[in-house]
Amino acid sequence: MTTSPLADMAHPINRAGDEVLPILARLTFAGVLLMYYWNSGLTKLGDGIFGIFQPSSGAYVQIFPKAMEAAGYDTSQLTIFHWAVVTGGTIAEFILPVLIIIGLFTRLAAVGMIGFIIVQSLTDLYGHGGIAHEGTLGAWFDRMSDALILDQRAFWVLCLLILVFKGAGTISVDRGLFRSGP
Repeated sequence: MTTSPLADMAHPINRAGDEVLPILARLTFAGVLLMYYWNSGLTKLGDGIFGIFQPSSGAYVQIFPKAMEAAGYDTSQLTIFHWAVVTGGTIAEFILPVLIIIGLFTRLAAVGMIGFIIVQSLTDLYGHGGIAHEGTLGAWFDRMSDALILDQRAFWVLCLLILVFKGAGTISVDRGLFRSGP
């Protein structure tokens, strides 16, 4: 089969993209979102060494604002379900970004972060009343690029989708552990 000169020129660029894009996606994630999620996780920790298993009341307010309001901001009025979601979410805010950055179980961690961003966005919109706030949701194709939900988080998800489809890249723990072939 004969290829065109343009296809011949594009082949090395395509191969380089397969190697470079995942590394750049992980670097971008680290530069833009690592400390965002790390600090968010820190705000949810309870007191003491086992604070991750006894989340702060602020953690419940962040994740279940309406349930906390209905419970009079008394966490003892909430269920084991609320505790499990808050604890799991807090652990995810620490573990998933680290897995992505070091490139370990990267595709699974990226899918987890995408799910986290979807839940976070829905909580921001419906739990915290973001829909009522002008500009929070935003709209695509509206010439404004600064909406907190649709605009910013679309880029976050795009960065993570690169990792879902391409994997972690050559400089990763995944490559060292799961290399196939010689």
